[in-house]
Amino acid sequence: MSLPKLKALEVWFITGSQHLYGPETLQQVTEHAAQIANGLNKAKEIPVMVIFQPIVTTPEEISNALAKAEQSPDCIGVITWMHTFSPAKMWINGLKRLRKPLLHLHTQFNRDIPWNKIDMDFMNLNQSAHGDREMGFMMSRMRLDRKVVVGFWQDKRVLAEIGTWCRAAAAWFDWQGAKFVRFGDNMRQVAVTEGDKVEAELKFGYSVNTHGVGDLVARINKIKNKEIDELIAVYDNSYTMTPVLKKNGAKRDSLRAAAKLELGIRHFLEEGDYKGYTNTFEDLHGMAQLPGIATQRLMADGYGFGAEGDWKTSALLRACNVMAEGLSGGNSFMEDYTYHFEPKNELVLGAHMLEISPAIAAGKPTCEVHALGIGGKADPVRLVFNVNGGSAINTSMMDMGNRFRLLVNEVTAVAPKKALPKLPVARVLWKPLPNMHTACAAWILAGGAHHTVFSQSLTTEHLRDFAEIAGIELLCIDKETRIPDFKNQLRWNEFFFQHNKY
Repeated sequence: MSLPKLKALEVWFITGSQHLYGPETLQQVTEHAAQIANGLNKAKEIPVMVIFQPIVTTPEEISNALAKAEQSPDCIGVITWMHTFSPAKMWINGLKRLRKPLLHLHTQFNRDIPWNKIDMDFMNLNQSAHGDREMGFMMSRMRLDRKVVVGFWQDKRVLAEIGTWCRAAAAWFDWQGAKFVRFGDNMRQVAVTEGDKVEAELKFGYSVNTHGVGDLVARINKIKNKEIDELIAVYDNSYTMTPVLKKNGAKRDSLRAAAKLELGIRHFLEEGDYKGYTNTFEDLHGMAQLPGIATQRLMADGYGFGAEGDWKTSALLRACNVMAEGLSGGNSFMEDYTYHFEPKNELVLGAHMLEISPAIAAGKPTCEVHALGIGGKADPVRLVFNVNGGSAINTSMMDMGNRFRLLVNEVTAVAPKKALPKLPVARVLWKPLPNMHTACAAWILAGGAHHTVFSQSLTTEHLRDFAEIAGIELLCIDKETRIPDFKNQLRWNEFFFQHNKY
């Protein structure tokens, strides 16, 4: 399933006022609100359509506007703004029914005070400074989670914050009714990749169900040679082929087998309307090799993936792919694989057996075939590459028993300074913030998984907005993290989630 076109999704801009000020003032409120909505809609920082809605001045208008937003199949969230004072009791019934993401924009139409012209007419019209505080009280009184953005509506920072929230809202929208398929079960005896799939569907809106590998193999076996030939041509044009995989090479048949796997998985996902999948090397009955290049390319096309049955990471990768649509960089399934403990240059080497997305590749990947050593199948084909340096995040989702936890570590990716000629997998090096010993200790204290989503497109703010929309816990390990404070945060969060139905 391809990624949604974000510009086809809508965020509704709803402005509050009241009839106290008369028709002339309300006409100005309408004109100003329409101008702001139009400006937001044209801003390059905001990836979705911002749709102006008629201003609301009574409880009935507010309830109707928010009910329409809730029912609209294209509306992914609501932005509210109070141009004047809008008594917040009017908003109660409407807000009670709204379940879609909510952003409260605290701005005003004019940037500057017109020092020489300001009068009481101006003051009566431009009351956002306290109109939004009235609205803020009601949202807090109702214990509503929402994003609050403060500043002039044309300011680049304000637009960027709104755009980040819109991306999180789009990912949440994409999860509603989504389906993820597991080919086979979990890797045996592994704990962190397990979880409550029923609770996940209740909490997140997506379903996870299993198909036996035989169901997938049956679809793979229907692939025609013509389809394989066409995909092989794509491989030849897209990647640097090692000699054994080139035409007439000794392992060319391995490439054909890999292409057949990709086509079979892709068709299965398309026909079942799935947005992601999992597999495991412990359950490959009837498959020629563990899917390597197939999974890599499907991730780059926007599908979620989790190895060894890890459905939470598969769903999280899909959400990150949606959030990052149109941004530079990329996202990939990842695993902290091994460490470099050189003093003052400590690094993590991230990789996996095969499945790292070429969306994060630095340069043109090499297409190679090597023995895997586990799984008991033929040598799998995979794309091998390094990753550019720069700011990035690693994020992971865990089922903590009484809640889901989203964990983020801000990192700095490092371009490798030495070749890795005998490591036949895609890989990335990074320095975790604030340093290796603090970041790793905090990750382990938080119960962080060994599987993550590595992103050079997204920031912690994207994931924080997403976690708030989802109503789940988020913990961040960044340059400010200190272990005693982090332990306290864990303790406070445990108390909060034990005593609050969130």
